Amino acid sequence: MGEHALLSASSSHRWLLCTPSAVLERSREDKSSNAAAEGTAAHELSEHKLREFLKIKTIRPVSKYDSSELEYYTDAYVGFACELISEAYARSSDPVILVEQRVDFSHFVPEGFGTADLMAVSDKKMEILDLKYGKGVQVSADDNPQLRLYALGALAMYDYLYDIESVRMTICQPRLDNYSSCEMSVSELLHWAENELKPKAQLAIKGEGEFCTGEHCRFCKVRATCRARADRNFELIKLDFQKPALLTDEELIEVLSRVDELKRWASDVWAYAEEEAIAGRKCWDGYKVVQGRSSRKYTDEAAIAEAAIAAGFKEEDIYSVSLLGITAMEALMGKKLFNETLGDLIAKPEGKPTFVVGTDKRKEYNAAMEAFGE
Repeated sequence: MGEHALLSASSSHRWLLCTPSAVLERSREDKSSNAAAEGTAAHELSEHKLREFLKIKTIRPVSKYDSSELEYYTDAYVGFACELISEAYARSSDPVILVEQRVDFSHFVPEGFGTADLMAVSDKKMEILDLKYGKGVQVSADDNPQLRLYALGALAMYDYLYDIESVRMTICQPRLDNYSSCEMSVSELLHWAENELKPKAQLAIKGEGEFCTGEHCRFCKVRATCRARADRNFELIKLDFQKPALLTDEELIEVLSRVDELKRWASDVWAYAEEEAIAGRKCWDGYKVVQGRSSRKYTDEAAIAEAAIAAGFKEEDIYSVSLLGITAMEALMGKKLFNETLGDLIAKPEGKPTFVVGTDKRKEYNAAMEAFGE
């Protein structure tokens, strides 16, 4: 495991909004997950490919996540990164290109450091690129504190060598086809660092300031037992769900605006209680740990096939072959060839009407207009 800063760049969106959270999170161990491990594999393979492009000695990493999908999406990221590198060379004859570079921003954030996936430093402009391999939550570069912290660290390293006027910060999330960029002047970045970042970092390192709950709680390590989050959700629970007809429209809107967070909070509390009970650390009155249901599985498929054939069954009876799914087929063929070869054979039916928040970017569905069109 690598070294992690208490006030890390990756968690900055959380501790900048809820300054006491960082110190509280320190009491909980980091937990590995399949998604995190897959993301690490994607970063390592991308680093190798970029080093190859830059003619830097490298050894291809080996991972259990190696697949055509991993190849496809890391190629997409590296292709985008190479375009940024080419632009840097067009601006300057001697740009600095750094891959997986540790940056230090402790002049604004106590003990603050992080690792930037790609930095391209040249006259006039500096590029910061961050790979997000996850596909659960789309990430935007707008007002992104993680990217800004990387930029501050890069400025500390190279501002004296180059006449850097602006920083372009980009999120590349290839599995969601999300390429989000935000550009700001160096003076704007430094103003934010002095007037917003630095004061909040001073509170966060001491565990001081006001608790603030919201979407940023999603990956907080103390989200299940946080009292501020519980108090916020208990306010909603106090409403009488047994008699929804007696709620006013305003009350219903309040419920709707918080129901997703309420469900996530309840899920987090359940997961925490379950983990503690299974580990034997706690007993919860009225609950117990039982043996869950399991499914049968083959212990040796080759031996199973051999025994079935010996019993008189044919190979075609015991084996079945199915066509690759659309995502896997696209990864296998590549987007261009996939569209040229199979585009006319792929259908995408209209999605079912779905109730969402008003800020959702999708066009509003109108049932009357749909019926009229038909």
